[in-house]
Amino acid sequence: MARTRVLPETSRFPSPRETREALTLADRMPRVLLEARRVAATLSHGIHGRRRAGMGETFWQFRPFVTGEAAQRIDWRRSARDDRLYVREREWETAHTVWFWLDRSASMGFVSDLAQASKIERTLVLGLALADTFVDGGERVGMLGLMPPRATSRIAEIMAEVIVADQIALEDDLPPQAPVAAQDEVILVSDFLSPLNEIATTVEAISSRGARGHLVMIVDPVEESFPFHGQAELHDLEAGLSLRIGDADLWGRSYRERIATHRDAIEELTRRRGWTFTIHRTDRPASEAALRVITLVATARGVGPRGR
Repeated sequence: MARTRVLPETSRFPSPRETREALTLADRMPRVLLEARRVAATLSHGIHGRRRAGMGETFWQFRPFVTGEAAQRIDWRRSARDDRLYVREREWETAHTVWFWLDRSASMGFVSDLAQASKIERTLVLGLALADTFVDGGERVGMLGLMPPRATSRIAEIMAEVIVADQIALEDDLPPQAPVAAQDEVILVSDFLSPLNEIATTVEAISSRGARGHLVMIVDPVEESFPFHGQAELHDLEAGLSLRIGDADLWGRSYRERIATHRDAIEELTRRRGWTFTIHRTDRPASEAALRVITLVATARGVGPRGR
């Protein structure tokens, strides 16, 4: 499906240099990072907890000491309150690996007057905020084809540095082949305007390794509604092609039908594989999509998210 942008008659087609500059994020990344931190701070997380006794750092409960256990397991402060000895049990926590792929191809640079941010900025804010949240909850986070899994409080900053340094991904609108293990989580954030068969190939490749995935489709409200009339000119930002149409109303009806069909097909594809599918519009707060993804990941694991 072609990636299109509607320009007024008085607008000129942006040059490749202008397109590249629009997608250069080095100058904007500090602001993106601050917004990602703000979104992360609003999320309920700790979804890795299994709510049963085991190895971990989160307190679960006190229980009476059993003869034969190692003495170093006794919690002497709690035991001093009465005549019994108690053991502090920790909650069972299994660290997962969460892989991200954040689409930075040319079509993601689009932003309309109805949006709060461009698709690329919203994609990065969501990705960095979710990464920060997962690491804070005990997970490891990696980037497909760019960064091995890490668990560090600086995960958002490290990802931002990797993204700014990488130029190859500007040409890719779907993730590269990368090693993903069984039980890993994969979160793909894109406008998913690629041909359906290419999206299906990506989903099948990841699923075949036993990983579970979550697609987050980023949509500018103008791309969804196509609120234009009269003559219009459409430009493919990636291929450099243009199309002039004489009746935007008539063309728009066909366009909206194709968009709906495309989304329905993606949703069915993810449903068959047990994946989740989220549509996020850039005129809505980033926190809405972030919270939904966190909840869907927790639900897929069979774990209820806990508050901070």
